[in-house]
Amino acid sequence: MKNPRIAIGQINTVVGDLEGNKDRILSCIRSAVSMGADIIAFPELAITGYPPEDLLLKPHFIKENIKRLQEIASQTLGIIAIIGFVDKKKGDLYNSAAIIHNKKVIRVYHKMHLPNYGVFDEKRYFKPGAGNKVIKANGICFGVNICEDIWVNGKGSIVKGAKFLINISASPYHIDKLKEREKAIGGKAKKLGIPIVYSNLVGGQDELVFDGRSALFGKDGKIIKEAKAFEEDLLAFDLGEVKAPQKLKTISVNEEIYSALVLGLRDYARKNNFNKVTLGLSGGIDSALVACIAADAIGKGNVLCLIMPSRYSSQGTQEDAEKIAGNLGVKFQKISVDGIFSSYLDTLGPHFKDTAPDIAEENIQARIRGNILMAFSNKFGYLVLNTGNKSETSAGYCTLYGDMAGGFSVIKDVPKRLVYELAEYRSRKEGRDVIPGSVFDRPPTAELRPDQKDQDTLPPYDFLDKVIDMYVEKNKSFSEIVKDLGQKDAVKKVLRMIDSSEYKRRQAAPGVKITSMAFGKDRRMPITNKFTLG
Repeated sequence: MKNPRIAIGQINTVVGDLEGNKDRILSCIRSAVSMGADIIAFPELAITGYPPEDLLLKPHFIKENIKRLQEIASQTLGIIAIIGFVDKKKGDLYNSAAIIHNKKVIRVYHKMHLPNYGVFDEKRYFKPGAGNKVIKANGICFGVNICEDIWVNGKGSIVKGAKFLINISASPYHIDKLKEREKAIGGKAKKLGIPIVYSNLVGGQDELVFDGRSALFGKDGKIIKEAKAFEEDLLAFDLGEVKAPQKLKTISVNEEIYSALVLGLRDYARKNNFNKVTLGLSGGIDSALVACIAADAIGKGNVLCLIMPSRYSSQGTQEDAEKIAGNLGVKFQKISVDGIFSSYLDTLGPHFKDTAPDIAEENIQARIRGNILMAFSNKFGYLVLNTGNKSETSAGYCTLYGDMAGGFSVIKDVPKRLVYELAEYRSRKEGRDVIPGSVFDRPPTAELRPDQKDQDTLPPYDFLDKVIDMYVEKNKSFSEIVKDLGQKDAVKKVLRMIDSSEYKRRQAAPGVKITSMAFGKDRRMPITNKFTLG
């Protein structure tokens, strides 16, 4: 037979939307048939969406997912389809790939290597498969495996006799993930000496973002064809026609991260039935970046920024907030919190007598703003966007039920220095300063007391972010960090702030994961914990 024509259905599934996911799959199959494709491959668990988590503990969910697979099979003719679903055998569940041909499921492959680290909990739900699948259908001989099977060495990637291998995946994005993926999959293609067709999921699911970038890897390990990044795509190619890698579109790291944040917010809002969002726009760099992401994600007409000055807010920050809203073309309203703050002080005055103003009064202002945002959410149906970054969240430099309020925390995994880089990228993207230069130049401040600066409480962000990277993302010990950075007392202070703030992070809104070690499922620390400076 001639070299087969292969299509990759890089679709954006919705977890639990079995009927909607079925319709997406069938639509892609029809398009692939019209393009003359012999085979089409869909992502891992395409029918259920990924990750389905404890939906897998519901027997009727498993039954309905198998029903949708049979419905897809009954309408699949003239093409071989590889579709991810959940199989059930003798009471055990398997992360599986169905191979469909001529309206029948002719083979089923069970994933052999189940990831159980970071955001993955597959051993909680699935049993590992026990055999490889080399498929012979319509004169085509190929192998099939699923995601992790291709990342590890061992029997899960052995496909003797296959002319090529199809790997269906749901591989979430983080910084440098593309390099890791190219090394792992390209290396396996070179080792096996056959092309690898890699079908990856795209879209946002809670805190995860899947970047797509499905690809054909040549037997030399190089990418020959690649689907779009952070978008749905139907990529089709003749397996043997392309002899050398074509010029692939490359994007900068900051564009890549920004795209992930936009997609993560867009899908969280869309898949949870939110059409509009609101946020507190302070005139600072964090809220400026979140406003930009919001406008790009769901449209400027669906964004409301609330500017909420207090007696400590400078004229400069208020003017910058209005400029940012105007430059983005989003709606804004200005609501002073000072009258409400005065009422609090009057009410609490008799109880706080003979004490100096401190963090209690500062946090009252933050909580007033949080209450106003939530009032708009309740009254008008806005999704409230939290604007805190990873540096603040790590150190606990945030107020529970105040600036931590919100339904989705867009930049919760973005360190402060990266916030500046992304803001610079977005501000310059359209050839004008969307974010005024004064926002970049002004020392970061919460403006909760006279002349307040973040560095009154925190070490410089350059230093803080290095400590966070080493301690949180790389699991370095206190002594290892001090050896590399020096400043023993400053490192000790930061580590104690991180360790003592777990209770706050446990109550934080979900947000987009963009690093290899985000707070939440990646890093599950006990709140009650006496192991310090580890």
